[in-house]
Amino acid sequence: MEIRSSCRDRLMTTQLQGELDHHGAKGLLEQLEREIDACLPRQLVLDFSAVSFMDSSGIAVVVRARRRMDTLGGTVTLKNVPPQPRKVFEASGVTRLVKMS
Repeated sequence: MEIRSSCRDRLMTTQLQGELDHHGAKGLLEQLEREIDACLPRQLVLDFSAVSFMDSSGIAVVVRARRRMDTLGGTVTLKNVPPQPRKVFEASGVTRLVKMS
């Protein structure tokens, strides 16, 4: 799992690429938290367009990102979510916690 983030005007956009499973989730969480701490965004956009597979570890990533953004008074939006990860998010109820566009 690779991520690329950009931060501008307290908007952080993070492009996720690859498979989001238990092998990559821990490193992804650590890197994402470091980048959030450096940017201190009001809005975090997680772009899933290049995610080829996701298991329940993706739910943990999103929930943890939301918790961190709550402490900053910010929001999380999931963008360009492919059908397979979308089904995981919808079945888990994550879409009640974060916006998915």
